[in-house]
Amino acid sequence: MSLLPRVYTVESVTKGHPDRVCDQIADRILHEITTLDPAARVAVEVFGCKGVVTIGGEVTTSAAVDYEQLAREVLESVGHDPVEFRLHMNQQSPQISAAVSTGGAGDQGIMYGYATADTASHLPLGVDLARGLTSRLEELRESGELPWLLSDGKSQVTIRDGVPEVIVVSTQHDAGVDLETVRSVLTDRLVAVSLRLSAIASATAGGSEATEAILPRVLINPAGAWSIGGFHADSGLTGRKLAVDGYGGILPGGGGSTHGKDNSKVDRSATHKAREVAVDLVRRGLAREVLISVAYAIGIDEPVMLHALNENQEEITHLLDPQVFRASSLR
Repeated sequence: MSLLPRVYTVESVTKGHPDRVCDQIADRILHEITTLDPAARVAVEVFGCKGVVTIGGEVTTSAAVDYEQLAREVLESVGHDPVEFRLHMNQQSPQISAAVSTGGAGDQGIMYGYATADTASHLPLGVDLARGLTSRLEELRESGELPWLLSDGKSQVTIRDGVPEVIVVSTQHDAGVDLETVRSVLTDRLVAVSLRLSAIASATAGGSEATEAILPRVLINPAGAWSIGGFHADSGLTGRKLAVDGYGGILPGGGGSTHGKDNSKVDRSATHKAREVAVDLVRRGLAREVLISVAYAIGIDEPVMLHALNENQEEITHLLDPQVFRASSLR
């Protein structure tokens, strides 16, 4: 048995995708503030479109940071052009702050953490493959191995009975390279390599080598040439890749993004903790699959729900330490 469906499709995006750029800006700002002021309260949102990036949210801190400069550093790192910036920052509501300062959760919400023994990453095979494809796309671009690759891109993987059935890759590229070259080169140097690496890692983890036994259907830039990307082609928004950041929609997903939030926000801290604990249980051989569900009420330290299942959908909540899921323990 398995907690995963027999047939599913998941996706991933590169660092240059507009939504992911917004996530990175929010996280860059979060990191800078909390490095200077560990007690800061941070909830940053970013929206970008057609040459304008808007940064807003609630920040209570003693740290002085240059939001625009931090955002420019992210844009430069992914090869995006400079843009116009607009800032709209406020302090956290004192009514929320009063409840959270006593150790309670920074918001209500439901979070999930999953792990499997089938892959080295302890992620579902499709999620592992999709992320591997976008990660390798970034490596091929950043290393200069394929200088015509640009930073915006996506991957998608369909799994049927534990085997990759369809792989889709869409990537931005220089206008000077023809579509057939893009398709041919990426089939050989991206898709084939990623499948081989995934098969080796899966076998090392004790899983199957089926990822290289059957060549899946491969679609590279199925819409055709793609030279205009980033904020010039599409809008971006923090947290819009919620399913991509989790388990692709094939498992339950929480309602809140992890990006741009300090650890008093359980959307971030409890999501990471649930995944960490699930991986630990699998590595210790206590289950082949683990799905942890946890929920909070704003201002309350203890979770209002804590539940875990194994691959047979048997409850294994007794294996969890409730103390590590207290909101005050997550900070």
